[in-house]
Amino acid sequence: MSEFNKLSLDAVQEEGFKPLRKTFSEGGNRNNHTSTAPGSFKFKDPLFDYYKYIDYREEIYVNRLREAVAIKSVSAWPDHRQEIFKMLEWTAAWTEKLGGKVQLYENPCKTQQLDDGTTIPLPPIMLGSFGNDPKKKTVCVYGHLDVQPALLTDGWNTEPFELTEIDGKLFGRGSTDDKGPALSWLWMVEAFNELKMDLPVNIKMIYEGMEEYGSEGMFETVNELAKPGKFLSNVDFFCISDNYWLGKNKPCLTYGLRGMSYFEVGVECSTKDLHSGVYGGSVHEAMTDLVKLMSTLVETDGTIKVEGVMKDVAPVTEKEQEIYETIDFDLKNYAEEVGVTTIGEARLRHDNKKDLLMARWRFPTLSLHGIEGAFSDPGAKTVIPRRVLGKFSLRLVPDQDPKQIAECVTKHLNAEFDKLGSPNKMWVKAHHGAKAWLSSTDHPNYTAAAAAVEKVYGLAPDMTREGGSIPIATWLEDATQMNVLLLPVGACDDMAHSQNEKFDRKNMVNAIKVLGCYLFEIAKIKGPKPSECRCEPISMEDMMVPGAFARGFRCKCEI
Repeated sequence: MSEFNKLSLDAVQEEGFKPLRKTFSEGGNRNNHTSTAPGSFKFKDPLFDYYKYIDYREEIYVNRLREAVAIKSVSAWPDHRQEIFKMLEWTAAWTEKLGGKVQLYENPCKTQQLDDGTTIPLPPIMLGSFGNDPKKKTVCVYGHLDVQPALLTDGWNTEPFELTEIDGKLFGRGSTDDKGPALSWLWMVEAFNELKMDLPVNIKMIYEGMEEYGSEGMFETVNELAKPGKFLSNVDFFCISDNYWLGKNKPCLTYGLRGMSYFEVGVECSTKDLHSGVYGGSVHEAMTDLVKLMSTLVETDGTIKVEGVMKDVAPVTEKEQEIYETIDFDLKNYAEEVGVTTIGEARLRHDNKKDLLMARWRFPTLSLHGIEGAFSDPGAKTVIPRRVLGKFSLRLVPDQDPKQIAECVTKHLNAEFDKLGSPNKMWVKAHHGAKAWLSSTDHPNYTAAAAAVEKVYGLAPDMTREGGSIPIATWLEDATQMNVLLLPVGACDDMAHSQNEKFDRKNMVNAIKVLGCYLFEIAKIKGPKPSECRCEPISMEDMMVPGAFARGFRCKCEI
């Protein structure tokens, strides 16, 4: 790392910003900028000025996030497709301004076909890079710049596309999912530039604009860019910040995700909607068949009734059980967060931490989501819908294959429909699917991130799994064979995908600190660059080589 001058306030008098205070952000490096050992003297953390610089620029980061949130890059709204292009171009412009190289890579699928048969262009994938030193390791970060739909009438307390701060919480669609975390990498690079600090590693960025709508084109892009000599071929470590802490205050690292298989089952009984008073009793109604079919999928206690779904679920090991024992998790707070405390008997499905977390992360689930084509507006409408579609999905765990799950579900629904003896038309459609993903908390990528979190927050992170799905983690790992780290920077109550999504101001600031510290920890990892070393793991026979154990050989090319 090169020398840098002590920060002066003049260095941050830009963008109309005037520091409001000179204290450290809560939870940041307040107690971590010096180190004392018995018989030694105090010394300054080499990142001390970096932390300080970020604290002083806090208001600037809020204002930039406000700009980003105002861009309505909703991938599910076809009439807002140009907003996604605008968001990608906004981010690309910042990358270039900070000295990075950018390519807006054409989406290989090119266009998206809408339900009415028309097509609209798919947005490109932004490829960015900072540094190209062959002696340094390369970290690639993934993020997405599209967001979920949001309207004030959905139940938001504030305008969803106007970043609004209330009690240190920054409310706005995309603030935490995923614009805030994704843009934090740029502000980290900016801080290094301004402080004349060399980046300890090369950085690559791959940002998309369709994540919330199936990531169309990303699978093909990743596999193409992973080929020898292409953009991802020399990446040594991947990092994704697109999930959340288990609680509100304690950071975590995520080493496992469930996969997903999404389905619709449709029933059609007529070529047009019918009046129930005029035609009721004379036709076989589609809605009746559909409700019957959906009721055969899952019990009220969550037990999946589809034969064959559970056969590949691995048994729980003792080591796994030990991990759950130490996780910081409060059942009462969780019940309040998910909103069950004022409904019915106000209880969860499990009354202990381990069983509840395993149900969320470790075992598959089947959830019913809704019925398309049925009357759902306020008031009363006595219609017999001609065609209805039931939407449901399964969250999958390691060893479950989405293709095999689709076969089980289709076979089950066909058999159940045959039992009804209905003359109506029925079909099952499997939409997007993704395998579960599982990493190792002992990998150097994880130990580096854990060290960074501990330095910034003053405590070791929990190691958690998550019930949701992030298909890109599996795609990146499968295509490159490099480790993928999930490094969440937002709290459990950030309400991603929901009304009143927010990003805590203190978490926004500390995210930038953690990311910079993480890169320094990655640079400390000894041994060959993983992208250049494809050795088989060391065997016991290899460890018998004189000096192998003492010298800590990790692969055959080090012997």
